[in-house]
Amino acid sequence: MAHLDLTEVKIEKQITHHIGNRNKDENVSLSHELTTIQNEQTLGFVLKYFLQQFKPVEYHQFTHTIELQMNEIYSIVRKIFSIPDVFIGESQNIAKLLYDYSDHPKIKSGELNIVHFSNTIFDNESVDAIGIFKSESSVPFLKMYNKSKSFDIEHQFGFELKGIDKACIIFNTLKEEGYRVLVVDNTNKSSEAQYWLNGFLQIVPCNDEYNSTKDTMKITKDFVTKKLPEELDISKTEKIDLLNRTVDYFKNNEAFDKEEFEQSVFKDTNIINSFQEFDNSYREENEMDSNDSFKISNQAVKKQARAFKSVLKLDKNFHVYIHGDKDLIERGQDSNGRKFYKIYYENEE
Repeated sequence: MAHLDLTEVKIEKQITHHIGNRNKDENVSLSHELTTIQNEQTLGFVLKYFLQQFKPVEYHQFTHTIELQMNEIYSIVRKIFSIPDVFIGESQNIAKLLYDYSDHPKIKSGELNIVHFSNTIFDNESVDAIGIFKSESSVPFLKMYNKSKSFDIEHQFGFELKGIDKACIIFNTLKEEGYRVLVVDNTNKSSEAQYWLNGFLQIVPCNDEYNSTKDTMKITKDFVTKKLPEELDISKTEKIDLLNRTVDYFKNNEAFDKEEFEQSVFKDTNIINSFQEFDNSYREENEMDSNDSFKISNQAVKKQARAFKSVLKLDKNFHVYIHGDKDLIERGQDSNGRKFYKIYYENEE
């Protein structure tokens, strides 16, 4: 996984535009001069606001259905990296493009900051980067002024330092593959608001160890919880056992081998064949690459493992957490028709 260090990053240029909602006949307001940051202390807050939410694990890259050069943001960013003097004009083109995609009534208006960074360390190499940041959620804050014998209080509106609403950083590396992009989208996660990722930016996850691990674990979970019960009369304890074996495989191995994984987790030939069919159709439908071997990402395992539920819920009375051998739990029904589970163990803690 690529190593990223933003501790010494510098802002070379910054410009701010206002983006309204086109559906509501709100305007786009374009700046023609660079934004001024008043002092070093303010600069520190600005960098914190822009950068603190990025997690350097899940990288994306630009794409296009026909050819990469037809992706408009990719082409604009490529031009800025090549000819820095076009920064202001090309930032206006980015703002106009975002305004064109801001045509759903639920999309909020806001301020758009375009930033040219230097001294970002990507894989031990210093590279430039372009940041695109949209601030939508302003909040009120109070200011108190000390007068000679009393205080005056008034309120203003601004953006909280704890997080940007929508953002991306494009690092000037692997240009021919669509660069490497980190993205944030903290608001409007409903389907109509996916304009930021799918329409405006047109980015897809990179085919790296993090995304390969994440995708394979998710596909396996969906197969066990959704597809397999349609084909087999499988109990909840058997499903939990398959999910536990999946997580154990990814936690206990440094590299993924598909054949070894299938034998270790599913064992049964019919289930393996069904999984392969499901895996192929899922990846084809979602335009995902298929990797039969890759290095396992511990960060992806940790994140995905949270979705693998090993809890057996019995009415509203009991939750049974199953972490080991499914043969130590036995399902039955008594003469009165009441269902029960019998659990075998050696030590009580």
